[in-house]
Amino acid sequence: MSNPQRRKGTAAEAAVVAHLRNWWPEAERRVLHGSTDKGDVILPRDIDLTIEIKNQRTYNFPAWFKQMQIEQANANTTRGLLVVKPNGIGVSQVGSWWAVMPLDQAIELLDETR
Repeated sequence: MSNPQRRKGTAAEAAVVAHLRNWWPEAERRVLHGSTDKGDVILPRDIDLTIEIKNQRTYNFPAWFKQMQIEQANANTTRGLLVVKPNGIGVSQVGSWWAVMPLDQAIELLDETR
């Protein structure tokens, strides 16, 4: 893999999957599907969520969020989560990375815990 951006992305995806495996041992990186990509992570079937992971020096939340929504539609899930590696926070601190989702989806998740 000679593309530095792709290497960064792969490292970020692997770090997130390793972290998620603390709760869901079945979590794994998803194979790319081109224009019908379905997100970066596969979780157990009962978790209705698409996860898109970004590791870039310059933040582009609007474009990333739109990409996550497209992939969510491709995956036919009702919720999407954008995970972003903040500058200066390494893969050993993946639990401190940012998780962004639409407010109504977050409210739905919180409501389900009641």
